[in-house]
Amino acid sequence: MSKNIVWHNAAVSHQQRQARNGHQPCLLWYTGLSGSGKSTIANAVDRLLFDAGCHTYLLDGDNVRHGLNRDLGFAAASRVENIRRITEVSRLMLDAGLIVGTAFISPFIADRAQAKALAGDAFIEVFVDTPLSVCEQRDPKGLYKKARSGEIAHFTGISSPYEAPLSPDIHLPTAELTIEQAARQVISFLRQRDIISGQPD
Repeated sequence: MSKNIVWHNAAVSHQQRQARNGHQPCLLWYTGLSGSGKSTIANAVDRLLFDAGCHTYLLDGDNVRHGLNRDLGFAAASRVENIRRITEVSRLMLDAGLIVGTAFISPFIADRAQAKALAGDAFIEVFVDTPLSVCEQRDPKGLYKKARSGEIAHFTGISSPYEAPLSPDIHLPTAELTIEQAARQVISFLRQRDIISGQPD
């Protein structure tokens, strides 16, 4: 980093923004295989929080790759950089006092650990636990079919590994939960942590 770059403190503090928002900021880091339901559950949680008056934003994997990370591929090095950039953007949003959701496969334990190290206590790992066989049956984008035929390289779960969380903060076994039940479980966790109060159960 250049010595000519200096961090500037904002006139409005993080604490002031948090007080205005009426809740603590946090980073809900949804991880799971492609087709596991990450985006669907993250959107359901975001809707509940927004409707309750919380200040939120959801970063979706595909959406981010349309702009911020459009220059990145899917090889291991690009995946690492993808997660690093997302974490840095999330940190800025946390500083603004938001509840941030990120729906990314983020397949490697080391990368998620790095995100946690950068975000600190605000980091909440949400494991959307869906069996590979179920994800392949869903295959909403036809990606597994292409990966099986060799059309897509470095595809998580097929030609690239997915390292499941060892001790996630929130575990959502989707075979046993509806979307609404999964979303309510996340909300309940946020209430238990006193991140939100007086919000829906």
